[in-house]
Amino acid sequence: MPRWKRAKTKKAAAKRFKISATGKVLRYGAGKRHLLSHKSSKHKRRLSHATVVSPTHEHHVTNVLPFSHRG
Repeated sequence: MPRWKRAKTKKAAAKRFKISATGKVLRYGAGKRHLLSHKSSKHKRRLSHATVVSPTHEHHVTNVLPFSHRG
């Protein structure tokens, strides 16, 4: 008889996303690693802050992070 496979966290997703205390999924924007000299300071500052993942894609992230979402 097959055994139930336990839930495992996708480590790639765990490094890229964070679940806030209120349950929102946060992500960081792309484009902050290299080629920064031609980008304005305002643009680089904006990229350094976390933003909320859209509700359309939120369930994809919570599926691969089974132990992190509240409730």
